Amino acid sequence: MTVRIAPGAVRVGGVALANHLMLAAGVLGTTGSSLARMLESGAGGVVTKSIGPYPCEGHPGPCVVETEGGLLNAMGLPNPSREFAGEIQPLSGKPVILSIYGGNPDEFRMVASWFAGTAAAIELNLSCPHAAGYGAAIGTDPILVEACTRAVSSLGIPTWVKLTPNVTDITLIGQAAERGGATAIVAINTVKAMRISTDLKRPVLGNRYGGLSGKAIFPVAVRCVYELYESCRIPIIGCGGISSAGDVVEMMMAGASAVQVGTAVKDDPGIFRTIASELYSNDGIPPHTIVGCAHG
Repeated sequence: MTVRIAPGAVRVGGVALANHLMLAAGVLGTTGSSLARMLESGAGGVVTKSIGPYPCEGHPGPCVVETEGGLLNAMGLPNPSREFAGEIQPLSGKPVILSIYGGNPDEFRMVASWFAGTAAAIELNLSCPHAAGYGAAIGTDPILVEACTRAVSSLGIPTWVKLTPNVTDITLIGQAAERGGATAIVAINTVKAMRISTDLKRPVLGNRYGGLSGKAIFPVAVRCVYELYESCRIPIIGCGGISSAGDVVEMMMAGASAVQVGTAVKDDPGIFRTIASELYSNDGIPPHTIVGCAHG
């Protein structure tokens, strides 16, 4: 990689970040201590595990399996619901984005209200591909996306919307989020997928279907960010298979103002510093000059 960018604080979607690199939802985001550790390890911001209106134990195992180029997971949105407030309270004032889910606009608003005074922003999980009645079950309908987004953005807190790639036209969903008052779009969540054990003659995941993450979906994520950049005016946060400084630059050229890193943390918990050491240089170019530069 030859492109290096100048370091410095970043402001995206109403949130001040220490750099362009964030921890994605669902990875080391279940406790306040793990979130704090990621911030201390160089993440410019962190996103929590998705929190819902009621406590949830999640799907039966196996919930995570490795596959070529990534991971398959079907966790089923396990979370302690409102009790999670105690985990992030000590991180008040830090760039902590609270991922939430719900079954309708009222549930989204209710959950967001619990954390409005603590979280730097709320990220709406409208994209999980393996939770019946939640996530992508709502996030494929532009009308519902707009309504859920408006229910949260009306609280006056920065509102990010995480989109599913499992749609015919992701730009319609991005535009719906923008109409609903989103301050940023996060693209993308996992790609719906599955594997079958030929020995057991059954799906390897307890839930049968899951979400594919990791390097295998990076080209899908780049394409989605590129399309959204041409159809939406609010900032885009790239997510999906990012594991190197080169990936970050490519995402920014596609149109991302910042990125989230998830699966790659499994192999390198210090990946934020690893990427930053290759991405930033005091004589690097201003970051905004490459955002969307791949568009003719």
